Amino acid sequence: MLLNSDLAEGFGTWKKGNDEEIMRYIDMANLACGFHAGDPLVMTKAVKSAKQNGITIGAHPGYQDLIGFGRRSIPYAKEELKAAIIYQIGALRAVANSQDYDISYVKPHGALYNDMMKDEEIYKTMLEALSSYDRGLKLMILSSLKNPSYKTLADDFEIELIYEAFADRAYDDEGFLVSRKVEGSVISDVESILKRVKELQDSGTIRSINGKTLHLKVDSLCVHGDNQKALELTKRIREIL
Repeated sequence: MLLNSDLAEGFGTWKKGNDEEIMRYIDMANLACGFHAGDPLVMTKAVKSAKQNGITIGAHPGYQDLIGFGRRSIPYAKEELKAAIIYQIGALRAVANSQDYDISYVKPHGALYNDMMKDEEIYKTMLEALSSYDRGLKLMILSSLKNPSYKTLADDFEIELIYEAFADRAYDDEGFLVSRKVEGSVISDVESILKRVKELQDSGTIRSINGKTLHLKVDSLCVHGDNQKALELTKRIREIL
């Protein structure tokens, strides 16, 4: 499993996370593109740091929701959403190309990520956006019990998938993330998270919030950069992996 983290999520004078330190321990950096967080300078600094550390970078587009940090669902017309996705990917690619670097995948952020996993039309819009822009870009999605159906649709658009799991988020019995509104949806206890990582690595399983054993295909494991213990977690998970 490769280790990824959502980064470049500051904006203006507002700093979020400890990007430069975390980048020393991860393999993939999902960089905000300006809609939910990130601005041109924040993005530029993040790309520079990623390049220095030899990290693969991906676009982390979200809904246009700075105040809500992209965690609120916003209804878009299909063509509007497609344009917003391409716009954000293109912005990060321009920043990366200016430093002789490039992006290789896309991982939607927050509510857009969750909506994509629950709404087939939004998922298809995401695939259509990538297919029309650059079919070489992979799409990172939540690994779940419905992987085969997501892959079938991705194949129709000639988009390769990266299956992701979360070390610090609770799962429901279907393999989807529990809403942040639910108590216990975000796991903060370091030892509990490390135990989940070891289980995923050893057996390819993770336990749901109700104790159900879920068998998941996992290419990449995410630790949120805004977790209060993100740096400590990232270091210790890197030791395990």
